[in-house]
Order: sequence, then structure tokens, then C-alpha cells
Amino acid sequence: MPLPSKTRLGTYEIVGSLGAGGMGEVYRAKDLRLGRDVAVKVLPAGVASSPDRLARFEREARTVAGLNHPNIVTLFSVEDEEGVRFLTMELVEGQTLSDLVTPGGLPVPRILELAIPLTDALVAAHERGVIHRDLKPGNVMVTRDGRVKVLDFGLAKIAESAVAEQGATMAATVQAPISGEGQVLGTIPYMAPEQLRGEAVDARSDLFALGIMLYELATGRRPFAGDTSMDVGSAILRDTPAPLTRLRADLPGELERIVSRCLEKSPEARFQTALEANNELRALRRVLDRGTSEKPSSESVASIAVLPFVNRSRDEEDEYFSDGLADELLNVLAKIRGLRVVARTSSFQFKGSKDDVATIGKKLDVATLLEGSVRKAGNRVRISVQLVSVSDSSHIWSETYDRTLEDIFAVQDDIAQSVVKELRATLLGEVPDSDASGQAKAEVAKAAKGRGTDPEAHRLYLLARYHLARHTREDTEKGVEYVKQVLALDPESALAWAGLGRAYAVQGDRGWLPVAEGYRLARESVERALALEPGLAEAHTALGWIQMTFDWDFPGAEASYARALELAPGDEEVIRGAGVLALTVGRLEAAIELYRLALEKDPLSAASSMNLGTALYDSERFAEAEAATRKALELVPQMVAARSQLAIILLAMGRGEEALAEGAREPEEAFRLWALAIIHHALGRRQESDAALRELIEKYEADSASQIAEAHAARAEVEESFAWLERAHKQRDGGVLSIKTSRFVGALRGDPRWGAFLKKIGLEE
Repeated sequence: MPLPSKTRLGTYEIVGSLGAGGMGEVYRAKDLRLGRDVAVKVLPAGVASSPDRLARFEREARTVAGLNHPNIVTLFSVEDEEGVRFLTMELVEGQTLSDLVTPGGLPVPRILELAIPLTDALVAAHERGVIHRDLKPGNVMVTRDGRVKVLDFGLAKIAESAVAEQGATMAATVQAPISGEGQVLGTIPYMAPEQLRGEAVDARSDLFALGIMLYELATGRRPFAGDTSMDVGSAILRDTPAPLTRLRADLPGELERIVSRCLEKSPEARFQTALEANNELRALRRVLDRGTSEKPSSESVASIAVLPFVNRSRDEEDEYFSDGLADELLNVLAKIRGLRVVARTSSFQFKGSKDDVATIGKKLDVATLLEGSVRKAGNRVRISVQLVSVSDSSHIWSETYDRTLEDIFAVQDDIAQSVVKELRATLLGEVPDSDASGQAKAEVAKAAKGRGTDPEAHRLYLLARYHLARHTREDTEKGVEYVKQVLALDPESALAWAGLGRAYAVQGDRGWLPVAEGYRLARESVERALALEPGLAEAHTALGWIQMTFDWDFPGAEASYARALELAPGDEEVIRGAGVLALTVGRLEAAIELYRLALEKDPLSAASSMNLGTALYDSERFAEAEAATRKALELVPQMVAARSQLAIILLAMGRGEEALAEGAREPEEAFRLWALAIIHHALGRRQESDAALRELIEKYEADSASQIAEAHAARAEVEESFAWLERAHKQRDGGVLSIKTSRFVGALRGDPRWGAFLKKIGLEE
């Protein structure tokens, strides 16, 4: 029986029904513990009452819950309340893809705008071994802010084990066994031939459904038609659809080729992975973008870089205040959905630059720049800001504020609201009416959550951020002391608690505090931030980092980063952290995509280029890895570990002498010795390799156990490598987290101790 509103399931209160599916009734509910709306799916009694079905269901649910991607709906938990089994998941509101299909089809840019994130989701899921099996427009939502979200990912696989035995029919889904081999799960108009025949399905079956959906988006009709479900199924097995360009002459032939390949009857003739389809779609978009020179590219629409504000105060020490205001505005704007905001690392490189608007805009690939100046005198402040169009250097909007420091929060909010409203009016064609103003105000208020209310505490917080951003030991210690002063004045500032947590984690990670103490203080601070503001993206990001780097709690870190991505989808730090996590657990393609996305947000980030190079190298895409690592070195020539990484990449490409030269140029001695020990061994120079490894051990055994283990493994010294891995584990050496995807541990992988070690650190095969 359907659950009436106000029904309580543990800490969840039913608000209303959202519909029904093969896995049960779906409801909107309020999570009373965390104060958020969620979707609750109550499982059929046949699943909840069968231990075997329930065990299979929970195994599959754990896999699905591990999917951490902004285009896949998040499964939060499996619950049991007085015998009622139910799932809780992210509540997604908007339109389904079915609602967006129009007669005659959508414009090509819009098709790609929907298709690329859809295939991003498939890439992430397939890499984890999760197949949708019921991909269709009704299972893809486009949220109110334009994000594509795939629903019920993997639940069709759960349904296969838990529901098919009952011969259950999925509500709102046409199902019929096409052969006598058993119940066929899915929606017939979107099934692959092998699925219709009751044969085994894999990731390529989802790609067939993708082809049907792309065809429908492009033409307004499905490729396979019939009066009955059986007729449609027969058409899928037998017919070749009409070519796209015959139905629409304006469609590019390349799109027709992509769709046709998805719709091949034989799985072997289709794209073999979602990544192949994704790459083809992205390549098509780049080609189309180059053909529209009169307009900003699709990557630059509704895009902005916040440049560091100019300090016009008499006191040069007020630099922290002007930098801090710009940085805070940037962080608020980065949480506004639908805007692409360049990260601080890239935009602040133009501090004091003489480059003109067009040059900066081109380097950062944005359509607009926010410039400003600050003059502070005692308790009064004058802030002048202007939003500038990159295409013609014209001022879209400008304002000057003469206020006291007590008004600083209102000024910041007013600037952010005006920027959001003007960007949407100028670049997206939205009408700048009262509704737009109200929406901008609400979005900015939501994005600004967690900050304090005391003006003096705010000034000290900007000073703390100024020092923490400099990353030296002395500046970090100063930053920590300033944050403590902030919290003495305003203990309810969740942002300050989150910032303190990040600073303590840095101190522990770099040995500026004992590791355990640094991370203990970090966790306490972050937990305080989340208690004050559960929806603070910065706190979830910091918690995810602690869980990943110190706790080695990777499922916990996945959940934290998923929540942070939900709250701040445009934040480069969140995206890059999620990429580090994906690489750590071995999801290489997901890591590559996340690092590429981070670089879209922060194109001048040496760290993101370096991370991308690492993931590409581990994926054996050596030429791309070399290019990404060289980009990092162009941006920061003395970047730690970049030369040694480049050297190892060159070695893999058979360029041994170049590898030696680059390895010798590594500025950090521990990384230099590590690289030389491996390269010399690969080149047959045993004596030189021994010398480098011996020096690495003598000087850095306390800090580099994981690197020493890796060097031994590269030399096929299995016993020594496992001994050093155990030391790395005892020392809580963060370097051990890269071991799963390392290309140097091949000699260890056949040893039974390898799987046991990965399990010990939470990285099971």
C-alpha cells in the first residue's frame, strides 16, 4: 500500500509520492537528521523478505553507491526500519529527457550539451562494472539549472536478481519476454538486440540505448517503430533506421556516423566503451565550435574570471583585504550552477598584469572578467567593481560602494547577485526582471552559507586566507593563529572551522605537526564546521581529503566528495580532489575526465596538469602524459616531482637518455634519487641504480618508504619491496595511496601478499 504523507521511516518523513518502479514505490521525503529533501524508494515485500534476494540486492547497492559522478544520481543508503527496506538517494527535480524531445529534433549544440554529460555518466559507471540496462529518456533528468542526471543507475541490474524471479513488471515500463529464456528486463523501444533475445548484456548494450536516445533527440522520433511492443522488438532485431541526414539535412555527417555505430546490431561492431563515444562527441563539439567564430565557444558561455582586486589603500598591508574580497566573490560564484568560474590559481596569476582584457580573456577562455579596486581607511571602505565583456572590452555593469566594514557582507552579496543577473541576461538572454533578481538573490544566499557575521572576525579571516594561500610553513602557522582569533570572536563561523581543518591537515601532511595530531585536529575542526552548516561544500571537501589521505576510508571519501560536488559543482578544488580519489582507487578514466574538467575551471593550474599527466601515464597514454606534464613545467618550472614524472614517462616511451637528463634536473632530491634508481636499472646500469637507491634509503627512509618500495619493485626485488610497503603502512605514508595504479609493481601483482596488502589499506582489487 502507498505510504501517506507524514509517515515516518526512521529519520525520514514522507512528503509525497513521486511514482512507482520495478523496485517499489518512490517518495519525496525529508531527512530530519540533516534537514534535506531526499528520494526514498521502498522495496517490494518479496525482496525484503527473502534473505538471498536481499543479500544480492545489498551487494549490488554497495556497488551503485560507490558511483561518484556529478551526472549520476547519488545513492545515499540502504535502510531497514521495522522490516521496511528502503533506499535513500539524491532528490533530482527538473524535466526528463522525454520532456525535451521536440518534433523535428533539437539543435545540434543542444544535442551535444545533453549527450556529452550523459556519456560522462556511462564512462564512470561502466568503469566500475555497473551497467544501467534500462537507459531511456525517462531515466535521464535535466535539472532546473541544466545539469544532466542519470537516474536508477545500476538498479536495473539489482532488479535482475531481485525482481525477475517474481516475473514482476516494472511500472511505466513495457516488459515482455522476447524469447523463452526467461524474463527480459528493460524498456523495449530502447533495448539492444542481445537484450531482447535474453542473452548476456554488457556495457555495449547501454551504448545501443544511447544511440536510440541520440537519434530521438536529433529527429524527434525513435529509430525503430511498430504498433505493438513485439513489432518494435522485431524492428530492433531486423531493421536499419533511416539515416539521420536524410531526415534532417542540417545535421553533421559525423553525428550520423556516431549514432549509426551505436546502433549496430552486433555488439562487436559498436563502440566498445562509452569513453570512445564520449571522445567522438567531444571531438565533434570542438569542430563545430571552431566553425562559429562570431560567438563565444560553448565552453565560454556564462563564464567569468574574477581578477584580484587592486589595493588602493595607503597601507600596503591592506593587500590581504583586496585579495580576500575578490577570492570570496570567486568562491561564491563558483557555487552558482550554470556559471563557469575560473579558479583562483589561474585568475590570480594576472595580479599586477599589464595584459589587456582580450589577452586575459583568451588565456583563461572566458567571456567576461570581473575587475575591481578597494580603498580602505579605518572603518570605511570604497569598493569599485566592473563586469567587462572580453569580446569588445565594454562594461556590462559597474558599481561603486562607499560603506563601513559593518556593511561588507551586504556589499559582497550585492556584487555577486548583480554579476549573476547580468551574466545571465547578457550571455544567456534571460530577461533581467524581478524574478531573475529574486532567483539570483536566493542562489547567492545559498552559496554564501557558513560565513560568520562579525566584521572584525571577517577582516581577520581574510588575513588568515591570505597567509594560508602562500603555502609556506611560516605563513601556514600565521594563518592558523589568525583563524583561531576569528573563532574567538565568532565561534559560529563554519567557513573558519573548515579553513582551520584544511590548515591542520596541511601541517600534518607536510610534517609541520605530528601526522596523527595534525589530522586529529583537522577532523575535529571539520566536524565542527559540518555541525554548524551541514551544507558547506568546503567542509565536505576537507573531510573527504582527511578520509582519503589519513583514514584510508575510501567509501567515506567517495560520499564526502559526492556531496561536495553536489554543493559546488564548479569548484576546481572539489573536482581535483575527486580526481585524486578516483586515481587512488584505480578508476583511471574517471580520474582523467575529472582532471580535464578541473583544467577547464583552472586552465593555468600546474597541479591539475601534473595530476592529469600522472593519470594518463598510469593509463599508458604516454604521449598525452608527456604533453600534460610539460604543461605543468611551463607553468611552474621548479615544480616538485614534475621533472621526475616527465623522466619516467620518457623512459616508458623508450627515450632513456632523455629520461636520465630530466631525472637529473628534478629539484627535490628524494624524487630525483627515486627516478634515477628506476631509470638506471631499466637501462642496465646496475651500479648507478644501486647507488641512487642506497642514497634514497640513507637520507629519506623516514619520509619515502613508499617510493623506496616502488623502486625495489621496479628492480623486481619483491621481498624488499613488500618490506618497505609494510613500513609505509606503519608510517601512514601518503605515497602508498598511489601504489594500486603504479606501473612499477608488476613483479608484486602475482604474489598473494599483494592482494592482502591492498586490502589492508582499503584498496582491494
